[in-house]
Amino acid sequence: MELILKQDVQNLGFKDDIVTVKPGYGRNYLIPQGFASLATPSAKKVLAENLKQKAHKEQKLVDDAKKIAEALKALEIKITAKAGGEKLFGSVTNIDIAEALEKAGQPIDRKFITSGTVKRTGKYSATVRLHRNVVIDLPYEIIAE
Repeated sequence: MELILKQDVQNLGFKDDIVTVKPGYGRNYLIPQGFASLATPSAKKVLAENLKQKAHKEQKLVDDAKKIAEALKALEIKITAKAGGEKLFGSVTNIDIAEALEKAGQPIDRKFITSGTVKRTGKYSATVRLHRNVVIDLPYEIIAE
């Protein structure tokens, strides 16, 4: 079953992508939730026209995302957490990384940061998706308080 995504869907695709999914997933989840619509021939033509008109705006978004990526690469992120030796009391997640970026003057929504759960001090790397074409690795360090 071919569908046109109306918004980004985790592990499936981005807005305005044409994806092929199993019929049950499309009929019972994506379409009722408003995440997708059927990819009929007329809908594909409308989508192609819309994408053609959005190409210039899209390029500006990519350029802005690249500028933010350069600014993020210049940052040195250090997160302090309570620890007993090397082991943390609790954990450091993408929420903590988003807060550290906010303090550094680069607000990034936490849903665009993928880091996993870290439970020890040391140096780690998180993946930040600023745009579908701009993904960077952000190094950060966890320091005991």
